[in-house]
This record gives sequence, structure tokens and C-alpha cells, in this order.
Amino acid sequence: MKKEMRRKDRKIDDIDVCKDILLKNNLGYLSTVSKDNSPYVVPLNYFYDGEFIYFHSAMEGHKIENIKNNPKVAFCVVGDNEVILEKFTTRYESIIVFGTASIVGGYEEKLRVLNNMMRYLGKEVDVTTRYDKKFIKDKTLIVKIEIETMTGKKNTVK
Repeated sequence: MKKEMRRKDRKIDDIDVCKDILLKNNLGYLSTVSKDNSPYVVPLNYFYDGEFIYFHSAMEGHKIENIKNNPKVAFCVVGDNEVILEKFTTRYESIIVFGTASIVGGYEEKLRVLNNMMRYLGKEVDVTTRYDKKFIKDKTLIVKIEIETMTGKKNTVK
């Protein structure tokens, strides 16, 4: 059950503004749940294509085990922010996404996402010139988050 935002005066109502915050950043915090219901959060670089959030990973590990056990995730991105000490507050913008994570299959799809991610992160690199096909096929996992809901919040204090 998702609760209503307490500080409605800071809510970002425009979905395009929310998407813009996702598009202009590249570091987010993925939240998953372990089999024993323990929470787990990990920072990671991501790629947002305007519809889905993608990230790459090793083939195994804590976050992948959690996703395979329970694909429901939360993903948080904090954009521009600055502590305003004299006012005991922070100027910020943030987005929280709730969605379902799934593993992207197939070499061609992995390659497409990885090349797009490199461009998104500011590198015009053909992934196949950096990594051999076997590494991409056998050692690289791509996770896609299908966004179900997205909430944004900001404080514009100066």
C-alpha cells in the first residue's frame, strides 16, 4: 500500500518534470527485499529511455537474488540538491519509482541496452569493441524496471 505524500506542497505533479529528473541523472538507489524480508538498498548507475529504467549487473549477487525472489522494487533518484544551513533545510528534487524488475534476455537486446547506456553516460563507445560477445552473453546481466508509479518531490527554497 502506497501512502499519500505528507508534504503535498512539495509534490511534483507534472509527470514530464519527473521524467526529466530521471533523464538528467545517472545514479539511483535500488531497493529490494530479501527472502527473509530484510530490506536491501544499493546505489547503481542506470539508463532511462523515457519508458523503462535499465541497469547492468553481474549474473549473481544480493540484488539479483532478491529480484528473482520478489521482482517488486523501488528506485530513488536525487537530482540537484544543496543544504541551506541558515534555514535548516535542503533545496532538492527527487523521484521515487515503484515497479517490477525483470531480466533482459538475448544478446542483441543486451547489446542495444548497453550501447544506449554508454551514450546516456556520455561515452560514445561500441560495447562490442570493448567486450567480447561471450562476456556480454555469459557474464553480463541487464535488468529492466517497468515503472508502475512514480512520485516526485522538490523543495525550491533559496
